[in-house]
Amino acid sequence: MHNTHDPKILRDLHTAIIDLVDEINRPRRDDRLIQEAGIPLDRALFPLLVRVGRHGPVGVVDLADRTGRDHTTISRQMARLEELGLIERRSSAKDKRVREAVVTEKGGKMVAALNAARERLANRILAGWSDAELDTLRHLLRRFADDLMR
Repeated sequence: MHNTHDPKILRDLHTAIIDLVDEINRPRRDDRLIQEAGIPLDRALFPLLVRVGRHGPVGVVDLADRTGRDHTTISRQMARLEELGLIERRSSAKDKRVREAVVTEKGGKMVAALNAARERLANRILAGWSDAELDTLRHLLRRFADDLMR
């Protein structure tokens, strides 16, 4: 295996990734997902709820790092999720000074509604793709994500 690749391929790959990130980060995408899920949740809160569901128990510092936001903002948003009964926070089993969040039953139902809505929207977007193409994309994206996180 060689360690230098065609610069044009790398530029095109980078452009595609930036386009994806830009599109995923558009507020209207979040609004559409929330509408499709039929849930009453502020657009700023649902990404945190989903991440707590996926990575929980998880602390504020870890969530701030994952989202690229300031920990004071994340702490405030997590307090709001807790007020809404969507997460609960408790002392970490590893470090009692750290408070970690987990999704409540109510929050889990909301995460399930978001996941179902995401699947419906993805099926519309990917209607022209075969299962084989999707599986190849899934495999390559997972490999890329794993290599990037290493």
